[in-house]
Amino acid sequence: MVDAESFIEEAKAEIREQVGDEEAIIALSGGVDSSVAAALTHEAIGEHLTAVYVDTGLMRKGETDQIEETFAFMDGLRVVHAEERFLGALEGVTDPEEKRHVIGEQFIREFEREATEAGADYLVQGTIYPDRIESEGNIKSHHNVGGLPDVVDFEGIVEPVRDLYKDEVREVARELGLEDIISERMPFPGPGLAVRVIGEVTEEKVEVARHACHVVEEELEEYEPWQAFGAVIGKATGVKGDNRVHGWVVSVRSVESRDGMTARAQEIDWETLQRIQSRITGENDNVARVVYDVTHKPPATIEYE
Repeated sequence: MVDAESFIEEAKAEIREQVGDEEAIIALSGGVDSSVAAALTHEAIGEHLTAVYVDTGLMRKGETDQIEETFAFMDGLRVVHAEERFLGALEGVTDPEEKRHVIGEQFIREFEREATEAGADYLVQGTIYPDRIESEGNIKSHHNVGGLPDVVDFEGIVEPVRDLYKDEVREVARELGLEDIISERMPFPGPGLAVRVIGEVTEEKVEVARHACHVVEEELEEYEPWQAFGAVIGKATGVKGDNRVHGWVVSVRSVESRDGMTARAQEIDWETLQRIQSRITGENDNVARVVYDVTHKPPATIEYE
């Protein structure tokens, strides 16, 4: 386990050495990784850092409002509404790796525009060790590692937590005094709900996934999962009222893990699962059925794409 106090001092010194007196922007997502990277960099270079949060339209329910409230202490937080650009770039894309590369490139282009306005030459990211392992090991490209375009218009990319596992990042977050809503927050994929939608990403499917994730996180809070969510995996026939419907199938996934490298599907009691399916199908007319994923990692990954 990392010595959080020593790590913080070493990381701040490294950031100062890399960035110097130049300007930097931080790609802030609201997750623990980017939040720790932001806090470290803010302590290291202060007003030379501009925090940028990009609303891709693929975020959790209420995410943007939560970000604005939590990070109000960072002067000049920029919220970029890029929903139409991201969904437009994903139109017609069905391959999971291509999705990640499209999202990675779109993120970089958004940050390049913001960096130009801020006069920044450095981009700070919350990349952690498992991101690098999975990208370099050809498991899947992470939008902020293997999903980056070949040409990036930054003098340097700063990754303060690149050698840490998720549980170590949480230790650093606690040492930094970040609120529990950040330090203990459930992981959320960088590409957002795009990787919780099998096949083409459409506005309708994203809304179904967003609602399902919200329900699952609420209903499974007492189980304290490493990660829990709902994914849209296809369509199937169902019955609502006296009518036949061809609606979406939502797969519910809840796993236990220490570092995200391996994971075990959680045992959830039947009553809870029935409550989840009742809410998801009852609150969304476009959902025909709900299933529960019992697959561990490996052979599966935690996310669907």
